[in-house]
Amino acid sequence: MSAGPSAAAGSPAGALRHVLSHLVTPLLMCIGMGLAYLGAFHAPEPHDLRVDVVGSGPSAQVLAQTLQDKGDGALSVRTVTDRATAAEHLRTQDSYGAYIPGRAPELLVASASSDTSATAVEKVFTQVAAGQGAPLKVTDTAPTAAGDPTGQGIFFLLVAVSIGSYASVAVIGGAGAVLRLRVRAALALGASLVVSVIGAVFAGPLFGLVDHGLAGLWAMAWLYSAGILLIGVGLHTFLKRWTTLGVMVLFVMLNFTSSGGIFRPELQPGFFGALHSFWNGAGFVEGVRGHVYFGDHALGGNLLVLALWFVAGLVLTGLAGLAEARRHSAGAPAAAAPAAAPAGPARSSVEEEEEEMEEAVGV
Repeated sequence: MSAGPSAAAGSPAGALRHVLSHLVTPLLMCIGMGLAYLGAFHAPEPHDLRVDVVGSGPSAQVLAQTLQDKGDGALSVRTVTDRATAAEHLRTQDSYGAYIPGRAPELLVASASSDTSATAVEKVFTQVAAGQGAPLKVTDTAPTAAGDPTGQGIFFLLVAVSIGSYASVAVIGGAGAVLRLRVRAALALGASLVVSVIGAVFAGPLFGLVDHGLAGLWAMAWLYSAGILLIGVGLHTFLKRWTTLGVMVLFVMLNFTSSGGIFRPELQPGFFGALHSFWNGAGFVEGVRGHVYFGDHALGGNLLVLALWFVAGLVLTGLAGLAEARRHSAGAPAAAAPAAAPAGPARSSVEEEEEEMEEAVGV
């Protein structure tokens, strides 16, 4: 008996081609992660980092202009009349440091806004104070919770919630591919609820990343997670085995790097700073910061960002439903008609199991 196509597909050469074709996805992930993370984080340096010099006299004006000129674009320096105004600018994240010159110079920072930005500002003004022959006193007007001394816990919470969300996409889209889309969408919403509760437990009772505002954090985590899951479930209808790569590009490579959780846009290349203004990870990180540390400042705008991504997920899921309905309608007559040609050789059970496993993990 001669070996048919099925046997050829199961040959060592066929298996090798099968493996090589599927290695494309992890290699693209490697390239994408390297470009995204190294491009965003490998050489952080300030550009147009807003700082204030407190004072209204000529000496304050001269100091501000000197810092502006010497900074060569690194700083955006302005003068304010008093300490209260400077503190308000820090609260509204309109500046990231305020220097009060004098015999006992003082620097106001808000580490909850960004510990790395506060460190960059402190480095600059420590040198300024040293040039004046005085030690610098640093006052943190918005310190982080005791459980998050570096101020980066919210970013790592974002990572955990994101991974739980896009990993659930692979399971729902792959193992649940035989289910109706509305059932998959319901599973997505249910999974996002569970992921957000896990995130709230991490942030509150388990690690103490926040010491108040936990209910608001949970709500933003659910909205963020639901947006990812709905977008992923909708994309699976169109991308199939490329869905994993697609959601990693959207919600890891571009998302984590533009969130502002490690470095704010003022310390990153312009591309990531631009994404920060409307990407969902930035909406979550800045929304939680504003809610917990800055009296809900700019919370509405960040909630709008998260809501728009959620709506995008609903729209994409709806489009996926229409596409699946058309495919089902087009396939029904073909299934009812008698076969016009002899059926090809049956696939081996190994091939069928491989395809099922690929669908189950979304690759």
